[in-house]
Amino acid sequence: MFFASKIRATAEAVGVEVSFPRSVEKLIEKAKEARPELVVVDLHNTKELKSNEDLRGIKLLGFFSHVHADLQRNAVAAGYDQVIPRSVFARDLGEILSKP
Repeated sequence: MFFASKIRATAEAVGVEVSFPRSVEKLIEKAKEARPELVVVDLHNTKELKSNEDLRGIKLLGFFSHVHADLQRNAVAAGYDQVIPRSVFARDLGEILSKP
């Protein structure tokens, strides 16, 4: 909940539209419709997305708690474009959301 609020506030500050689909199915549906430039994933709360054909062309960034390095390894192996610790994600959120 904290991260969603932080993401929403930062996105508003940098003029970027965000949404928070509640399931992988909703995310895929929304991605097919809107073709976002970036999908940000909390690796603690999702199934694998990069294997979905409809999401392959969308940049996929995953963040994780630094104590769960296995999530990082799994996401990199699955083809995520970028995988960063949650602390780096929080620190660089404005820059991450502002990049095309």
